[in-house]
Amino acid sequence: MEQIKKIDIHAHATAFPQYTPADPGSGYRMVSAEEIFKFYDELNIEKGVLLPLISPEAQWAQMTNEACKYISDRYPDRFVWFCNVDPRSCQNSETADLTYLLEHYKSLGARGVGELTSNLYADHPKMMNLFSQCEKMKMPVTIHISPEPSGGYGIVDELGLPRLEKVLKTYPDLVILGHSQPFWAEISECTDELRNTYPSGKVKEGRLPKLLREYGNLYCDLSAGSAANALMRDRDYAARFIEEFADRMYYGCDVCASINDHPYQFNVFLDDMRAKGEISEENYRKIVRENAVRLLGL
Repeated sequence: MEQIKKIDIHAHATAFPQYTPADPGSGYRMVSAEEIFKFYDELNIEKGVLLPLISPEAQWAQMTNEACKYISDRYPDRFVWFCNVDPRSCQNSETADLTYLLEHYKSLGARGVGELTSNLYADHPKMMNLFSQCEKMKMPVTIHISPEPSGGYGIVDELGLPRLEKVLKTYPDLVILGHSQPFWAEISECTDELRNTYPSGKVKEGRLPKLLREYGNLYCDLSAGSAANALMRDRDYAARFIEEFADRMYYGCDVCASINDHPYQFNVFLDDMRAKGEISEENYRKIVRENAVRLLGL
């Protein structure tokens, strides 16, 4: 079966590993670009989309816009990049002109915005200000959803994702790529206790597929253990989900440390579904490559 060169919609890297602090819990630091290439060569990934991490919440080291531009310039055949803007930037105001920053980074080659991790409610006026300006600039946005307004990172929403729905409804021309445990847990019926974990068992259709059907501007970031778990927990439902929403699904890794193994497990799962005809060849190609090529103009 033909090997399709994949595109990773969700990558992080440090430009200066020699200066980057390690996480005191795991002892591992953010990977360098050169360390990501090991994953990419083994997973048959041609190119990754670097996502800066600029908000201070729950991070030991930030990954700046400038570093992503620097890495992408060093390895133009392996990376493109998104920029990132914290909604509290500039004047820390709900009326701040964030378009100035978006225009600056877009002029340098940024293809989108994210990963947004600011620990504010998804419909906070400052968040809405940023979303409005991203829509105006026609820049897709990758979001990380959090269940709590403190003690973690990510934009905050409750069970059922009502605040995300408000954003989708308010900005219909803004492409939003959803990511994280509280986003993917909603593939099935869920509880507050389970939404920031990796729920198991058969899927009983939840809020996420309903939002996808109602809002054409909601897209799915398939990176990390959260997306892998959501699909791998119920193979039969995963096949139906993929066949229905393949036009808005994007293969990704979210490798943060050299010990990460979730991309390999999910890669085997997705390739096996293709080989066994559980998902169509057309939709497999869309997910691992063609959707990203189209969205990002690659």
